Amino acid sequence: MSGDDAPAQQQNAEETKQDNKPSEEPKAESKPESPPVSSTDAAATPAATEKVPEEEQFTYRSLVLSGYGGYDKVKLQVKKGKPALKAGEVMVRVKACGLNFADLLARQGLYDRLPSPPVTPGMECSGEIEAVGEEVTDRKVGDKVLVLNRCGLWQEVAVVPATHTFLIPEGMTFEEAAALPVNYITAYMMLFDFGNLRPNQSILIHSAAGGVGIAATQLCQTVKDVTVFGTASASKHETISQGGVTHCIDYRTRDYVEEVRKISPKGLDIVLDPLGGSDTHKAYNLLKPMGKLITYGAANMLAGQKKNLLAVAKTWYHQFSIHTLSLIQNNKSVCGFHLGYLDGEVEVIQQAMTTILDLYRQGKIKPRIDSTYHLEQVGDAMRRMQERNNIGKVILITEPMPEEEKKEEPKKEEKKEDKKKEDKKKDDKKKDDSKKEDKKEEKKKEEPKKEEKNEEKNEEKKEEKKEEPKKEEK
Repeated sequence: MSGDDAPAQQQNAEETKQDNKPSEEPKAESKPESPPVSSTDAAATPAATEKVPEEEQFTYRSLVLSGYGGYDKVKLQVKKGKPALKAGEVMVRVKACGLNFADLLARQGLYDRLPSPPVTPGMECSGEIEAVGEEVTDRKVGDKVLVLNRCGLWQEVAVVPATHTFLIPEGMTFEEAAALPVNYITAYMMLFDFGNLRPNQSILIHSAAGGVGIAATQLCQTVKDVTVFGTASASKHETISQGGVTHCIDYRTRDYVEEVRKISPKGLDIVLDPLGGSDTHKAYNLLKPMGKLITYGAANMLAGQKKNLLAVAKTWYHQFSIHTLSLIQNNKSVCGFHLGYLDGEVEVIQQAMTTILDLYRQGKIKPRIDSTYHLEQVGDAMRRMQERNNIGKVILITEPMPEEEKKEEPKKEEKKEDKKKEDKKKDDKKKDDSKKEDKKEEKKKEEPKKEEKNEEKNEEKKEEKKEEPKKEEK
């Protein structure tokens, strides 16, 4: 990404000549009657000329992945120097950025399309064009655009090829524009290029409340009488049902395979699989003859804030593989989709994006924004998505966080810490109470034993008393 370049400040020949004047003119200052104008100004001019570039130096904020690991590995930094524009490139003043599941995998070192750290993540954004390079004829300064790129978009200023930008339709917000490229291109190409979705077909969409899930559901509504099965936690069922999911399945409490079979015993026409591992096997077995499995991710590898080697190994161990003879005999097809490896197919992406933007203008699709976070809150944004709390798209906005909110953030953290302490106290109290209960139980158990011992002692005393008169008689 060219955004890291910081060109040195340059001075022209006239300024260089001016730098020599102060050493010649101090003599003029010794005359009190002469007005102290020309000499002082002449002496001050070079200093002012040197200070201006420093004061006006171009800076912009950028999120940088410093290494692989938890949420704290993505940090906000200030970059200096105006990015250089090559031929065919444009500079975009970014307003909003999209957060994707691939970004979560990239943070853990599980996404091979992101260069090694330190690197700025981000595959989609929206904003205004601030400068255009040579040979750019179809974009101009001031154009509002959405951008799709391999990485480098989580920052206030981004330099990208003009062919990676698309004009934002009238009425679309920057947040909606940033939510569109990755999710909708992925869903569109899987459903129509690979899936050949037609009327009266049935489809299973995993994570139906996520960005791709909602995009796929909306696109299914553009085809007549498509039956959509969608998996999501129970709290999201009402929302996805209103969005077009015909049969909602709570994957946490029910076996989605059994649920699908109850309603559609013959199976499904299309299954979109972002999970990988054993779920890909299930997806293939759910297909009816002439059915299509389209796998596009391995979300099962993501378990916890940091890389979980057990989850990775388990997913790879259960990775789906099949012999071509089986495909022939079962009359099924298996497709793989990865948008990150299509970055060189400009025409294919442009055709898909043109159709998607037309559907938006017709009112047939509309991105659902779950929540927006400032760049400073990227950790919270990633946590919301990784813990599956979002319904729709999580967006990062480049507008700096207001000072009031910044002051409130530490208070929120303090409240969280206080809550943790309270929870710990409660847990400790529960443990103490349980220990006390255990001691009481032990005491209760010991009491009968003590009574038995006391009875034995009393019996012994009685025996001793009986023996005493016998001794006296002797």
